[in-house]
Amino acid sequence: MSSLLPESRSQDRPHVVVVGGGIAGLAAAHRLTQVAPAAAVTLVETDSRLGGKIVTERIDGFLVEGGPDSFLAAKPRGFGLCQEVGLGDDLIGATPQPHRAFVLRSERLHELPEGFSGLVPTRFGPLIGSRLLSPAGKARVALDALLPPRRDDADEPLAAFVRRRLGPEAYDWLVDPLMAGIYAGDGDRLSLAATFPHLRDGERRHGGLIRGVLAAKRTAPAPTGWPPVLTPAAGLGALVDRLAERLRDAGVRLLPGATAIAVGRDQDGRYRLRLDRGPELAADALVVAVPAFAAADMLHELDPALAAELQGIPHASSAIVSLGYREADVPRPLDAHGYVIPRAEGRPALACTWSSAKWPGRAPAGHALVRVFLGRFGQEETLAGDDGDLLALARAELRQTLDLDAPPTLARVARWRWGMPQYVLGHRERLARIAGRLALAPGLALAGAAYRGVGGPRGNASGETAAAPAAPPRAGPPAPPR
Repeated sequence: MSSLLPESRSQDRPHVVVVGGGIAGLAAAHRLTQVAPAAAVTLVETDSRLGGKIVTERIDGFLVEGGPDSFLAAKPRGFGLCQEVGLGDDLIGATPQPHRAFVLRSERLHELPEGFSGLVPTRFGPLIGSRLLSPAGKARVALDALLPPRRDDADEPLAAFVRRRLGPEAYDWLVDPLMAGIYAGDGDRLSLAATFPHLRDGERRHGGLIRGVLAAKRTAPAPTGWPPVLTPAAGLGALVDRLAERLRDAGVRLLPGATAIAVGRDQDGRYRLRLDRGPELAADALVVAVPAFAAADMLHELDPALAAELQGIPHASSAIVSLGYREADVPRPLDAHGYVIPRAEGRPALACTWSSAKWPGRAPAGHALVRVFLGRFGQEETLAGDDGDLLALARAELRQTLDLDAPPTLARVARWRWGMPQYVLGHRERLARIAGRLALAPGLALAGAAYRGVGGPRGNASGETAAAPAAPPRAGPPAPPR
C-alpha cells in the first residue's frame, strides 16, 4: 500500500502521524508545527469530530458542556495553550459569588468548610464550625499535628494515607468526594504516589500532612492575577475549534472518521499504520494519543509486551446529564457552584454542578442549567441502561436532594465509556516498564490521560511532551524484541 504523503510533497520530508484527535493529540500536532516545521504532519481520529471529551453545544440559549467545562489556571499548559492560539482575551473565571460548594451527608447539604488546599483542610476554625464531621472526627484531624511521619518510601493507597493522617471520617466525607471529582476512582485502590505525590512528600519533609500542604502554599508561585479556574467564554469547544483552525493553516492533514487498526515497522524502520479505510500510512515518527486500551490494540502487532502493559491500566466509565429548568421551577436558590456526593452515601451520582450559577452565559434569562455526574470506578452497572435510564437517575438525584421535580426544558446525556484512567497501586512501576519498551521503538511516543495526569492542561502537556522529540531522522531497523 502507498504512503499517505501526496506526490506533491518531497519524499525526503519526514512524516509524523498523530493518532487521536482529543486535546492531547491536538496539542501534540500543534506543537509539532512549531518544533518540526519541516515535517509533514497527519492527525487521525476515529470520531467524525475533533476534541475527544471536549464537547460544547449551544441549544435553545443554553451552553452545554458534555465533558470538562474548565481548567485550573495554576496548570500552565491550559492557560498557555489558550494564549498561543489567540484565546487569552476570551478566558473568563467562575463567578466569584457565591464561590462555595456543598457536600452531601445523610441526605443534607453541608457547606464545604473554607480553607481547603486541594484535598486537604488547612484551617481548623471553619472545620470546627462544620457539621460534616463529628467532634471525634474533628479531633482526629487535629491529631495530624502530633503523629510522626512514616519513614519508608513504600507506596500506599490514597485512602489509607488520608485515614492514617486525618482519620476515617475526614476521608469519607471530605477527601473522597473531592478526589472522585478528579478521578471517579476508588481511593482504596488509587496509588498515592501516582495521584498526589506531593502529599506524601509534604509528610516526609515537614512531619505531617497539613504542615506539608501549608509549607507548599508558602513557597508556591505568586498569584498570576487570573481567577483560579478558567474557561473560554464560548466554552472549551472554542479551544478545539481554534486548534483545528491553526492546524489546517499550518498544513496539517486532518483525517476524522478514520480508525487506526494496527502498527508495524518496515525494514527501513518506518512505522506502517493500517487504517479501517484508505491507504496505509508510512511515518518516521508516531504519537499515539488515544486511551491506553485502544493504544494496546493498535500496538499489539508492533510490541506485544508494550500492549500488555497498556491493557493493564484500568478505566472507569462515566456519564454527564445536563438539565435545563425554568428558574421558577427550582424550589431552592442555586447559591453555590454545586455539591459533591461521597461514596459512603451509596448513590449512583457523584456530583452535581450548578453550571448557570458557576459560569456566566450558560443559560438563557429566567432559566438554570445543572449537570449531574454519574458513575464511579467499580460501579459500572450504574451506566448499564439507556439514555432514558440515566436521565431518570439524574432527575431522581435532583428530586431527592433539591426537591426539584419539574420536567426539564432541556436534557442532554454524554456518555464516556472507559473514559477515566485509574492510577492504581503499581502505576509508577508500570510507567517505568512502558518507558523501557518505548526506548526500543525510536520515534514512538504515547500521550493522554492514562499516564501522568488527568485534566485538560495535563493532556495538553502530555501531547506537547510527546511531540517534542518527534520527527527524528529516519530510524534504523527495529530493535529485536527482548
